[in-house]
Amino acid sequence: MATDCEAWLNANPVEAEDLSDSFVSGDEDSGRAVIANKNINNEINGNWLSSSSNNIHEARLKAKAKRRLRKNSSRDSGRGDSLSDNGDVVRGTSVAPSSPKSKLLDRKSRLGKGRGLPKKGGAGGKGVWGRSGEVYEPEEVDEKDPNYDEAQENCVYETVVPPLEERDFEKTVTPIVQEYFEHGDTNEVAELLAELNLGPMRSEVPSLAVSLALEAKASHRELTSRLLADLCGPVLFCSDMEKSFDKLLRELPDLVLDTPGAPQMNLLLKEYILSGDSKEAERCLRDLEVPHFHHEFVYEAIVMVLESIKGEKTFKMVQQLLKSLSVSSIITVDQMRRGYERVYMDIAEINIDVPRAYFILEQFVDKSFSMRIIDEKLRDLCPCRGRKRFVSEGDGGVVKLESY
Repeated sequence: MATDCEAWLNANPVEAEDLSDSFVSGDEDSGRAVIANKNINNEINGNWLSSSSNNIHEARLKAKAKRRLRKNSSRDSGRGDSLSDNGDVVRGTSVAPSSPKSKLLDRKSRLGKGRGLPKKGGAGGKGVWGRSGEVYEPEEVDEKDPNYDEAQENCVYETVVPPLEERDFEKTVTPIVQEYFEHGDTNEVAELLAELNLGPMRSEVPSLAVSLALEAKASHRELTSRLLADLCGPVLFCSDMEKSFDKLLRELPDLVLDTPGAPQMNLLLKEYILSGDSKEAERCLRDLEVPHFHHEFVYEAIVMVLESIKGEKTFKMVQQLLKSLSVSSIITVDQMRRGYERVYMDIAEINIDVPRAYFILEQFVDKSFSMRIIDEKLRDLCPCRGRKRFVSEGDGGVVKLESY
């Protein structure tokens, strides 16, 4: 700063009359000339001091130069003036002042500090979770904290779901079963039921599902049977199933009244015997939408043949119907086999009411094999009852064992 002042003074000589605002007393004559290298007496704050005129003059010049330099620098700050090495003032190019609005939008520090970067490396501010990729370490517990509780150190916190009450059971589980009828995913139903604390209401799940299925389409009954099979074990116990089906059997008369559209296999067969329209019978069986239950249809058809009064007509018509249903794959091979096997298992009881049941069944099975409704293995499984034939029945008086 002193070097700039001396350079400026050399370029701009200052006269004595321009130093009236210095610290010299006003009693001095205004016209007195400044004489270099001469001692003069000065009065400062009422005290007369003896000083070298050269030092006083130099102090005055420096003070004056400082004031003018400040004034010029503030006025010409945008122009970029500076002092050259020889003391000449070098005028800079004028710079257009920036608008106040741009200064308001400027994100740089107004104090002239900082580099304009976001605070805390982008991890500061409202609604900020921290730097990208930053991993927070587990916070250590301060034992000196007044809120510290030693008993909570080994505590295990778990979500407690209150038991589902009876009044809330139906309105909670019914939407789950109805949605299952739409998507058919048993795993999703198992997960939703596992989240509920069913408690003693577990045994009500099967009965509710069956009731909803009977009120819905026939395809929903098949979905319900699959659902109950998948829920038994992961969600429901065998005792829950038994308790639920006992309840359904007790309420069966009311269920029949409430669901008049339940499958009626026997009625369908009787209508077919009267009309003889196999296409209509196929359509009705398909409309029932119970492919998993077609073995019941096969069972009812064979039993109708065994119990029929018009044996020959019913025999042929049922054979033709089963052949048609087998060729069209409406009844699968598995369902056909299960229907025949059920008749094999019950033939002993059927024979009590129909004495010729064994004989008729054997003929029916042989005819089914010849029409390729069943295979040879299933034909050989057909039961037969052996009896003694006496001399009066022929064969030359020889007692013969024969099965029919």
